[in-house]
Amino acid sequence: MDSRWGELSNQENTPLFHGLRKHAQKNPIQFHIPGHKKGKGMDPEFRGFVGKNALSIDLINIEPLDDLHQPKGIIKQAQDLAAKAFGADHTLFSVQGTSTAIMTMIMSVCNPGDKIILPRNVHKSIMSGVVLSGATPIFLHPAIDPVLGISHGITPKAVEHALANHPDAKAVLVINPTYFGIAGDLKKIVSLAHAKGVPVLVDEAHGSHVHFHPKMPLSAMQAGADMAASSMHKLGGSMTQSSVLNVRGDLISIKRVQAVANMLTTTSTSYLLLASLDVARKRLVTVGKELLDRAIRVAEKTRAQINKIDHLYCVGREILGTNGAFALDPTKLVISVKELGITGYEVEKWLRERYNIEVELSDLYNILCIITPSDTKDDLQILIYALEELSAQYKEQRGLREMAAMQLPEMPILAVTPRDAFYATTETVPIEQAVGRIIAEFVMVYPPGIPIFIPGEIISEENVRYALRNKEAGLPVQGSEDAELKTLRVIKEDSL
Repeated sequence: MDSRWGELSNQENTPLFHGLRKHAQKNPIQFHIPGHKKGKGMDPEFRGFVGKNALSIDLINIEPLDDLHQPKGIIKQAQDLAAKAFGADHTLFSVQGTSTAIMTMIMSVCNPGDKIILPRNVHKSIMSGVVLSGATPIFLHPAIDPVLGISHGITPKAVEHALANHPDAKAVLVINPTYFGIAGDLKKIVSLAHAKGVPVLVDEAHGSHVHFHPKMPLSAMQAGADMAASSMHKLGGSMTQSSVLNVRGDLISIKRVQAVANMLTTTSTSYLLLASLDVARKRLVTVGKELLDRAIRVAEKTRAQINKIDHLYCVGREILGTNGAFALDPTKLVISVKELGITGYEVEKWLRERYNIEVELSDLYNILCIITPSDTKDDLQILIYALEELSAQYKEQRGLREMAAMQLPEMPILAVTPRDAFYATTETVPIEQAVGRIIAEFVMVYPPGIPIFIPGEIISEENVRYALRNKEAGLPVQGSEDAELKTLRVIKEDSL
């Protein structure tokens, strides 16, 4: 039996999905919400498009269907099966995405003023958790890839140094893998933290599948981490907004985790999303390896074809061993387009308008395509044709428009805790007058949702230029109250 997912016994079962179907088949008379009552009270056009089956299990937490806030029946059974599948002691389902699961992790271990060690290239939900908990972030510089212009993971050496300088830290948070499919040496980081009695929390938003194939990076649970928030809807096969929070070991109180989750979770939980988690877990355990075998095979073939196209580069295993890259998810196709003299955002628009292709994300230099078992050979061949045409069209212009190298800016100095900055007395100033002031809002490029500024940081001219450069390139700079990024909200100087 492969230890990557533990016992297969009962993993064919889907108690939550089966229980919902059984309840729907009874066709009970419903004097409870939702008010559409199995779709009968819903717009006919929408009902016809979505289908009666889906609407029949859009239900509420009545006794036969269990309650996510205090599961004892079919939800508990489904969560227990998921825990076995992921090698966790406990698994909690989330119907509010991984963002809420991440906030739950942080608030479960950090009180106001507590320190948490984490990389600077974190998703905005992590900083939301820091604000809500009142924790003080101890930021680590992630390793920077000079070719791709993206951040990778943090190194064990950086974590060891931070733990030595901050022995009172309550947790270490790690991204595994990153949005771009790169993972650091998580097992080593866990070993270093546990030697100090410090729990390790993992943002596994882009790694719900890695547990189920030996060619993938180690999952958080395999590496011995204490908690991991995993986006099953991204790459695990469940519906959008459904995720899991895995917990193991004795450094974390599961009662505390459940209490925090209950505070953040809606009481009107979606049973459609919960059921999709149940069936996605079954599929990953029972046929996940075979499905991922195929996805890896076609991804590697596509990677090789892309690397034959002039002026394009698709990252492969050659990246490992440098810049904090310890392991790679081969199903992520990170394609550098900067040699063509155009931005990734321009390529994203070109592919959309010319070939009806939608990519996962783009940045100044790259596009990211995600390969899953659902992709067909025809889909991938169209991608290759499109990239060949892109290269042919733009290679003649590359000498006329050279992409200027632009390093990621230095990490801003944190002058005030994010929570204090968020709740401080503030004012709005023109962005050119904001340099040297303390920002009270987020500024980020989304996707991937990594902040350029977080509340409490001193605004530097370098970071302002970087934000504006992304905005001018057409990338989705978000978070600030001013969508045009002409002004920023800062702390009033007389309130400090």
